[in-house]
Amino acid sequence: MGTEQASGVEISEPLLLDTEADRKIRVVDSDEQEEEEIIPEWKEQITIRGLVVSALLGALFCIITHKLNLTVGIIPSLNVAAGLLGFFFVKSWTGFLSKLGFHVKPFTRQENTVIQTCVVACYGLAFSGGFGSYLLSMDEKTYKLIGEDYPGNRAEDVKNPGLLWMMGFIFVVSFLGLFSLVPLRKVMVLDYKLTYPSGTATAMLINSFHTNTGAELARKQVNCLGKYLSISFIWSCFKWFFSGIGDSCGFDNFPSLGLTLFNNTFYFDFSPTYVGCGLICPHIVNCSVLLGAIISWGFLWPFISQRAGDWYPADLGSNDFKGLYGYKVFIAISLILGDGIYNLIKIIAITIKEICRNSTDQNIPVIKEVADSHSSKLLVEQRKRDEVFLKDRIPFWFAASGYVALAAISTATMPMIFPPLKWYLVLCSYIIAPALAFCNSYGTGLTDWSLASTYGKIGLFIIASLVGSNGGVLAGLAACGVMMSIVSTAADLMQDFKTGYLTLSSAKSMFVSQLVGTAMGCIIAPLTFWMYWSAFDIGTPDSPYKAPYAVIYREMAILGVEGFSELPKHCLALCSGFFVAALAINLLRDLTPKKVSQFIPIPMAMAVPFYIGAYFAIDMFVGTVILFVWERINRKDAEDYAGAVASGLICGDGIWTIPSAILSIFRINPPICMYFKPSSS
Repeated sequence: MGTEQASGVEISEPLLLDTEADRKIRVVDSDEQEEEEIIPEWKEQITIRGLVVSALLGALFCIITHKLNLTVGIIPSLNVAAGLLGFFFVKSWTGFLSKLGFHVKPFTRQENTVIQTCVVACYGLAFSGGFGSYLLSMDEKTYKLIGEDYPGNRAEDVKNPGLLWMMGFIFVVSFLGLFSLVPLRKVMVLDYKLTYPSGTATAMLINSFHTNTGAELARKQVNCLGKYLSISFIWSCFKWFFSGIGDSCGFDNFPSLGLTLFNNTFYFDFSPTYVGCGLICPHIVNCSVLLGAIISWGFLWPFISQRAGDWYPADLGSNDFKGLYGYKVFIAISLILGDGIYNLIKIIAITIKEICRNSTDQNIPVIKEVADSHSSKLLVEQRKRDEVFLKDRIPFWFAASGYVALAAISTATMPMIFPPLKWYLVLCSYIIAPALAFCNSYGTGLTDWSLASTYGKIGLFIIASLVGSNGGVLAGLAACGVMMSIVSTAADLMQDFKTGYLTLSSAKSMFVSQLVGTAMGCIIAPLTFWMYWSAFDIGTPDSPYKAPYAVIYREMAILGVEGFSELPKHCLALCSGFFVAALAINLLRDLTPKKVSQFIPIPMAMAVPFYIGAYFAIDMFVGTVILFVWERINRKDAEDYAGAVASGLICGDGIWTIPSAILSIFRINPPICMYFKPSSS
């Protein structure tokens, strides 16, 4: 997806500001027409209409995130769609009221930024809340899927999803990350000048919306998004009529590449969501997913299945961890851990190096003379942004006391929700969490890669091994949630501070909108998950909503307690090989020149189809081929509209989930089962 750029936006100001001019800047659009822009006070940047739009979009993106989490576990960034749809809804509302003769407050880029921040904070909890991973891995279905007689898999380590306790859990862990790094916002954004690539791209996009030329492009993008949203919704509705009862009918099981490949999960399932993900994700990610599917389902699993009766008993069920299913899960885990540990070490090393460089660099640049008007405007623009960013301070005592108070509440509450997780373990987690949150936020600022799930897995292994066999699985999974929530929300907040800095939005309005968005997410994310839980068969391997990471996280917790003694024959050797391969591939990506490394696959992306199947890899590859051809035909159009097309496809399919869930709750089944089998049978 091409990066949207704000063409022709320049900011200038008089060198000596009077009282009234203190809140004004000059904006020069692409036609060199100057107009005054008044920067609203931080309270004016947060509006009722903005919060309503944020709640609506937050619910939509939570539904989409849950669907992706419960099907394939790959979630593309929806920040651009949040900014674009926020602009569309408020502009449509203000335009409608203006035509009726009402006076409406102008829609500013600061309000647009607040909406985008609020939406991202809301739907971010659908991921970091663990509804498709660590929380779901506690349930009875995952326990039985692994096997009631499986060593380390105890019935006492089961906690089925419940709406109230999930809301309580999300409330007590999700706000701490917001308070952990607030005092360091100036250090991260102004002193270290971290780029936060996604935050910068979002800011450029929002800035472009609020120029004459950018507003026209935004209108076209919204029309494009609406068209493909409608197409996706209608197509998903049409597919439903042929999907029958069960999980083997319809276009989702269409043997488009032949029945032989279909039996090995190689087929195109006509999913707008996965095609949209292919349009958003970089080409190398999509190709890595397809390569992982070919290696696993094309070669490795057929090879191992031929050794049934030797490597594992031939009469085992398809979901027995002592058989082929165990190889699928553990080899996927080894690739994920190898990739995660490598990148964790790499980013910590980069962080330490950069901090040391910044602390020893005493050469403060002195500008002796302004060379020309352009550099003068850039200097004035930076001064203005610094001034706005530092104007509304968030006191250190407020952040510190907020963190301590929330940590105390969480330390007292967590053992009530998860009895094996003792209060002193929770307290220790909160003592070390700010340091890990800083590492993750700094690394995200440098590389745009948040390793929240990796920090969560580290917490999982440590706590599971400390608690041991008497509740270690449940305690480890809960600790994973604690650590993952803190480091994830801290990185998101710093990224939003960067976006606010570049759009001249108040840091205080960014912080408050993050708080409001998180509060919305604590309610909306569990409610939208409960819709899926009530309507669909979640966690069954043959279901569309197989929740792949639920099994993976529970197995990680069991490994933390029991070790590797119960793995199938040769499984440990294969896992070690793939773990080392993940390290070697990442090292190769970093050592080779960019023109070579851009073609080296990403192990984390390769790991996903090892467990899930190849069908979604085909869909994503179709998306990447469409984008590749589009870029060759008209690169500018592809950069301008590919994100809108992808967002429309994903959102349309996501919206259809709501009526589909309602039909399922009322036991209204599709009237037709379209099924394929060999003609000889």
